[in-house]
Amino acid sequence: MNHNLFVKKVILERDLIPSFDKYPFNIEIIKKMEEISFTKPVTFLIGENGIGKSTLIEALALCLELPSEGGTPNFQYSTKDTTSSLHNYLRIHRYNVPKTKFFLRAESFYNFSTEVQRLVEEDDYGSLYNSYGGNLHECSHGESFLKLVKNRFTANGLYILDEPEAALSPSRQMTLLCLIDELVKNGSQFIIATHSPILISYLNGEILDLNQNFKKVKYEDTEIYNLYKMYLNNPYGMQEKLFKD
Repeated sequence: MNHNLFVKKVILERDLIPSFDKYPFNIEIIKKMEEISFTKPVTFLIGENGIGKSTLIEALALCLELPSEGGTPNFQYSTKDTTSSLHNYLRIHRYNVPKTKFFLRAESFYNFSTEVQRLVEEDDYGSLYNSYGGNLHECSHGESFLKLVKNRFTANGLYILDEPEAALSPSRQMTLLCLIDELVKNGSQFIIATHSPILISYLNGEILDLNQNFKKVKYEDTEIYNLYKMYLNNPYGMQEKLFKD
């Protein structure tokens, strides 16, 4: 699969950072970071809670002129500004410009859906319903996620996703995997922070483990895969051990 990736590399301008003793630069993974290279159309960022995945992916989205709570560059809204200054110290190497780009953030998707509805009702942007498949508040969280991807994500796009599995059942995660594959075959690139063993299994993806300083790892070597496998093979034995320990 021949891809001319929209983002090939992200560099941290370490020399410009005033101090690594203050947030977000005191996060261990940021302290160690120099650059991240992207070599495949889908890159997964994995790691334990608190490692810095969301902080990093938010900064990447802001560097791409995407709103911190989700959407395209055309969305200018904020319910509460909690962004870090990390994006001011990132430099992105691009090789061409995507036809479209979108930041999908699970924890603030309600805010995004509310903004879409406000634009429709207050500013008379009725055409947004065509772009997003209708009123996103009139379906479940997971259904609205998939409506967004099916209706708004198009070929030759750049898509930044933060824990998209949060609203999706296992079967719907497989649906998302199919949608991702179709978009990849039509020239799109994805950068995804996730804990999902289903999503990171994508055969044309690359997994970067933040627990191991962005090391490229095989699916079967990830902690996500091995923990799920260990638990599902022996759930009651695992519970006995967990509850006893």
